[in-house]
Amino acid sequence: MEPKPMEYRNLPPRLAGLAEIASNLWWSWHPAARMLYKNLDRQVWKESTHNPVKVLRELAAEALTVAATDPAYLARYDAVLERLRKELAEEDCWCDEKISVPVDYTVAYFSAEYGLHHSLPFYAGGLGFLAGDHIKEASDLRIPLVAVGFMYPEGYVMQHIRDDGWQESVDQTLDRDATAITRVLDAEGRQVVVKVPFIEPPIHVAVWKVDVGRIPLYLMDTDIEANDPWNRGISERLYIGDRELRLRQEIVLGIGGDEVLDTLGVHRSILHLNEGHPAFALLERIREKVQDEGLSFEEAARQVRNTSIFTTHTPVAAGHDVFPFDLMEKYFRSYWPSLGLSRDEFFRLGVNPADPRAGFNMTVMALKLSAFRNGVSLRHGEVTRRMWQSLWPEAAPERVPIDSITNGIHVPTWIEPKMELLFDRWLGPDWIERHDDPAVWENVAKIPDEDLWKTHYWLKIKLVDAVRERVRQRWSRDRISTSKVLAGGTLLDPSVLTVGFARRFAAYKRADLIFRDRERLKRMLNDRWRPLQIIFAGKAHPADDEGKQILQRVYRMAEDPEMGGRIAFVEDYGEQFAQYLVHGVDVWLNNPLPPFEASGTSGMKAALNGVPQLSILDGWWVEGYNGKNGWAVDGREGTGDRDGADAAAIYTLLEKEIIPLYYRVSQDGVPHGWVAVMKEAIRSNAPRFSTRRMVREYLDRFYVPALQAVKEWK
Repeated sequence: MEPKPMEYRNLPPRLAGLAEIASNLWWSWHPAARMLYKNLDRQVWKESTHNPVKVLRELAAEALTVAATDPAYLARYDAVLERLRKELAEEDCWCDEKISVPVDYTVAYFSAEYGLHHSLPFYAGGLGFLAGDHIKEASDLRIPLVAVGFMYPEGYVMQHIRDDGWQESVDQTLDRDATAITRVLDAEGRQVVVKVPFIEPPIHVAVWKVDVGRIPLYLMDTDIEANDPWNRGISERLYIGDRELRLRQEIVLGIGGDEVLDTLGVHRSILHLNEGHPAFALLERIREKVQDEGLSFEEAARQVRNTSIFTTHTPVAAGHDVFPFDLMEKYFRSYWPSLGLSRDEFFRLGVNPADPRAGFNMTVMALKLSAFRNGVSLRHGEVTRRMWQSLWPEAAPERVPIDSITNGIHVPTWIEPKMELLFDRWLGPDWIERHDDPAVWENVAKIPDEDLWKTHYWLKIKLVDAVRERVRQRWSRDRISTSKVLAGGTLLDPSVLTVGFARRFAAYKRADLIFRDRERLKRMLNDRWRPLQIIFAGKAHPADDEGKQILQRVYRMAEDPEMGGRIAFVEDYGEQFAQYLVHGVDVWLNNPLPPFEASGTSGMKAALNGVPQLSILDGWWVEGYNGKNGWAVDGREGTGDRDGADAAAIYTLLEKEIIPLYYRVSQDGVPHGWVAVMKEAIRSNAPRFSTRRMVREYLDRFYVPALQAVKEWK
């Protein structure tokens, strides 16, 4: 049931391996692999938005013919192809030394979204990129894992800003023939289609596959003729607002996803849920044990519980899915008998004791049916234990059995190639293999200040050029107004201290906090000798009018001449521009209302590339800040309006510490004090906030104990 390989009519036999490399997203975190396509034709590479599949489909045959006879190109090509094949063939796993049980220890990882690369828009934000980074790291560590998610052919929303600053959403249809995604075929060469168990009228899913290094990611698509018209749109877009359609979506993700793995013959011992959206997979695992092994519900639930991991990212009660009981009865009345449960027993699985009439809570069910539960930072773990203490009323808040594993980022994906070359020279050629070892990063101190500063400044120029080019193209293509051209960043100056703010526009993230005292901010922006500029980017959820209003206020500030052209709002923020931003700004700003920042991985990406934080002490920054690697604002929880105090603290840090330090430049043109903060940001944060450290923690603390439970009943 393997997917059919892609075919490219212009590809010479000597370069046939380019199709093999393009079909596996391994290329997305290996610069040498990406350069193979960039060197074929830089303009085509740029126009393809860095997508090897599109390059091979659109490139003229002459360019490939020339490359096939170029000894230097062929040497690089052979080396990359050999490395890919070697890595995919290796069977030894880093986890082998920790696991001594004779079982198939494959982990089934379920997530509603995956942020892998902008050519595969299956993501909305941080949750998806955490999932994508997790499975990339599992590939690097050779952990046996299989991932399950949705296709979302209509699910990616492009952002356009109207002349009045209001966000408009424009749907973008996925071109499946121009991505590293293939149909999973059966023995007769037909695409595999799976029926979701117990749902009437029936729902079917077509199965697609993305190879992420060694990890297969199976994606389900309901937009097929086998489905009724009202069910074809279940997988159309991410996080559907309609409550009943959302329930059907989560049934398909959890129950349908489990059935897909069964159909494909994928044996697995562990279930890892990334948030509550796929939690019905827990029920399906229990049902299979009840039906196939003759276990009671209690016996089956105990086995499933002891081999299941539930990771929650949501510190806001309203962010957890709750479905009305009558809606649950409509879809599950024929399901709960197969579990050996009555109606009331089934509903109790999802009842929150703190609000029993609210409905069926997916997070509550996941917490009850998973033995391994975690938040995504130490602070978030504390918040989560308080939030769900009602499930363990006899326990003190600090003893509620919810752990925490702080998020990390996939270093090979998020390190900028020029910064990587600098690290190669000073950290050692094998640093990327040992990047979770703090000792490796002590060598950052050896990097000459001038080299680090020149590299950063080059990346800053690259960022400003990218901003200007985006708005130039928008002006040329769509004839946008002059004010929108200026608001888009045309007047940005790479010599000016540049602050970056980029995230989802939600009320608690307080994107407009920096404008609390406009006059004070204007003095900093318009200072003749030591000016400040700020680049904003991000989207509001299409249904979040409050978030759109905040975005509109920020955009109007970018248009305001009194801000001196020092405020820019970059439209249609996505993974590709995120790379420019986290590499190129001077300071990363984050000012959520505490304690609502679960983690905040964008700041980790910036720190890896030498960009210090200016952040509220919430999420990961509580663990990351050491007094020398950036700047912090008090993150203690309180009551009442704290916006004024937090804004004032940010202004004071900018005026008294950050701006003076940045502009204190020595005669050699290097701000050595500033570079010292950059180095400390890299040294202290890079090893601790990597997915290498994170995934190893999941293995040690959750996966291995879960496998011991498997051994006990085998």
